[in-house]
Amino acid sequence: MMRRIVAAAMLYAMLGFGQASLALAASKEEINAKVQEAVEHFYKQTSAGKKLAQKAAGMLVFPEVFKAGVGVGGEYGEGALIVKGKTAGYYNTASASIGFQLGAQVKSQIILFMNPKVLESFRKSDGWKAGVDGSVALATLGAGGELSTETIQQPIIGFIFSNKGLMYNLTFEGSKITRLNR
Repeated sequence: MMRRIVAAAMLYAMLGFGQASLALAASKEEINAKVQEAVEHFYKQTSAGKKLAQKAAGMLVFPEVFKAGVGVGGEYGEGALIVKGKTAGYYNTASASIGFQLGAQVKSQIILFMNPKVLESFRKSDGWKAGVDGSVALATLGAGGELSTETIQQPIIGFIFSNKGLMYNLTFEGSKITRLNR
């Protein structure tokens, strides 16, 4: 009986993602505008993050990642990869979860690829999964608004934030990132 409940919950989550991606499908222009706004907001929140982003080989920006759950949860967002100041492709991020959860939220995510090798590996992938295809070091700010020296040495660095600032105790693990045809 328990297996059937889990299987039904997983099917519900997967079907929900298919509907969400159709309902939320944005045009290039909409994604570009939201990405630009999210990057500006990010730069205002953390000068250390801005300096790091300027050194990155590429920056993947998901301006709005919608997360909701009632027992079964999921999240979905669309964004763009920025390389040398220009849009190099459009992507979505999606994940599902099962467990105690109730509510909804919207967050922004930025993933920095700190060297050309990890960026190229990401771009060649047919569907990149955080924690499997690459480990994303979640950035947190220390005293004085600086990033830890351990974090800034990682090849892939992620930031999760809302309109109130950087968010903690969240993860990129399990998120699947897929290229969109736009």
